[in-house]
Amino acid sequence: MNRVHIKTYGCQMNERDSEAVAAMLRARGYRIVPDENDCDVLLLNTCSVRDAAEQKAIGKAANIQHRKKKRPDFVLGILGCMAQNRGAALLDQLPDVDLIVGTQKFHQVPGYLDNLRAAREAGSPIGETIVDIGEEAGSQNTIKDHVAPEADEAKQVSAFVSIQQGCNMDCAFCIVPKTRGDERSRPMDEIVAECRALAERGVREISLLGQIVTSYGRRDYAHTDGVTPFVQLLERVHAIEGIARIRFTSPHPRGFKDDLVAAYGRLEKLCGYVHLPMQSGSDRILRAMNRPYTHDRYREIVDALRAVRPEMYFSTDVIVGFPGETEEDFEQTHALFKACDFDMAYVFKYSIRTGTPAATMADQVPEDVKERRNQLLLAVLEKNSLRRTAKLVGTIEEVLVDGTDKTGARFTGRTRGNRVCIFDADPRLIGQLVPLRIERASVSTLYGQLALAGVEG
Repeated sequence: MNRVHIKTYGCQMNERDSEAVAAMLRARGYRIVPDENDCDVLLLNTCSVRDAAEQKAIGKAANIQHRKKKRPDFVLGILGCMAQNRGAALLDQLPDVDLIVGTQKFHQVPGYLDNLRAAREAGSPIGETIVDIGEEAGSQNTIKDHVAPEADEAKQVSAFVSIQQGCNMDCAFCIVPKTRGDERSRPMDEIVAECRALAERGVREISLLGQIVTSYGRRDYAHTDGVTPFVQLLERVHAIEGIARIRFTSPHPRGFKDDLVAAYGRLEKLCGYVHLPMQSGSDRILRAMNRPYTHDRYREIVDALRAVRPEMYFSTDVIVGFPGETEEDFEQTHALFKACDFDMAYVFKYSIRTGTPAATMADQVPEDVKERRNQLLLAVLEKNSLRRTAKLVGTIEEVLVDGTDKTGARFTGRTRGNRVCIFDADPRLIGQLVPLRIERASVSTLYGQLALAGVEG
């Protein structure tokens, strides 16, 4: 009973949490298997950002429960944000779940599985579901283990490093402060040591993760000569030998002070790609959302970053149909969305999240209006993305070779602007930065040939 499959829903933070749980389980003697039909333990690491995300995970768990009738020793666990949000109430819909673990208790999963496994092997009757959604001081420091590549797998080229968890922003639409808790930062020395260890294992690209990553250390470290703790951390990671690229997500527009903008001009390893959540282009709606910036301030940040890096690539988050959003409000969002010329965007139709201020606001927007506004922004995005990728045809881009693509026949990598590339290469180039001549482009993918003599194919 040691084969575990982890299915992850939602954001990169959840992906990173699943990686850490997998590493801890492997260290305890469990096998992480890629096929959910070939496991003894299925763990669903869930998302609560939208109700649809929760319903998807609940539906999956409901479909899995039938296995327990044929295999009483089978273990089904629900981890993460939905577990934190709903807790024991999940058992009303999913009575056969064995384990419910919240966002501050991922490190307890191996111990809980050991207990369940011992009970099963001893033939003990199945007891009550283990539910642990309590807060735990220092829990942000437990997500630091990485999945070690197996001997027959390609080496790890990129890695996520969690630097901060929780959020104090209290946006009116967001459940994250409830599911992830208050803002908590890891010690800077520990983060740098983790990045250095990854570099020694051959990792070339580090992505720093946090709910509001730009708030890192603001209560724990002093600003030095106008440099925020987050930029201080970027500087220290930048100095690590072997690390070739640095990315981060998710920031908040409030965190883009002069020091962070300037960092893009002096830290060469910091990739020219920014995920900058906009949410709305209407000052009135931004105030209702409790987002502390304006339409004009957001545009100033975009312009400042492009002044430092003219070829900066941007992605964003936008919510359409927030309660009370009028046609005039939406047109302001529409105009800002076009003006910023985004390369990628996550456009969401507002959905009620019980327990948030927006859930009880008046003037909820009809679904058909949300859908129309959603489609308008998606049309702008598709046009922008095609135009931006088309401009790269005929150019040579620096690409970090990640490994083989889904077919196994070709190779994949990303540009500094975070565009996925598909090309022919040699396995020895995995983990290397190579020049790629772009020959063809779709909305989100570039296709090309290596421009380095002697290594094509």
